Amino acid sequence: MVDSNVVLYGQTIAYTLYCVIMVLLVSWFAYKITRTGKSNIVKPAVFYSFVGLLAVIGISLHIITYNTIPWSEMDLNRQDHKPDKTFKISIQDHQFKLPSEKLVIKQNDKVLFDVSSNDLTYGFGLFRQDNSMLFQMQVIPGHKNDILWQFNKPGIYTIRSTEYSGPEGIYMVLKDVVEVTAD
Repeated sequence: MVDSNVVLYGQTIAYTLYCVIMVLLVSWFAYKITRTGKSNIVKPAVFYSFVGLLAVIGISLHIITYNTIPWSEMDLNRQDHKPDKTFKISIQDHQFKLPSEKLVIKQNDKVLFDVSSNDLTYGFGLFRQDNSMLFQMQVIPGHKNDILWQFNKPGIYTIRSTEYSGPEGIYMVLKDVVEVTAD
């Protein structure tokens, strides 16, 4: 599975370039049209051809980046992927209740995090040591809340609530409780 940092970096570059080109084109057209009230250089056919091209490029970017989302294939075909480990985690009164003090996972294992809430809507997020988010999901009381994730490299992760659940929610952090070990 591709690391989410790589996906984010690639998408940031692609969409930034796309937006810059789009803004420059529209600005160029607006400048030419407002100078004299009409443009002899920018013909409507040329402008609309560029706009059509930008629409095709924008849609293509969405189609291409859809396949780079690391967890999409596993989520869409969940029945074909069996977890190597399952962790049942409950949340109540702004407290995570883990099945053990530390969740130890082997590299390349597929892990199902089955999280339930008994009172409020919370978030369940796994964060790297540099505080960037690996993944997150919303945890709604009375609903199935789970996420299947494959860990490709060793690391230590922190669990945090990623959803506003009142002023106490800011303290919902379990530092370094998930450890992924090399095979």
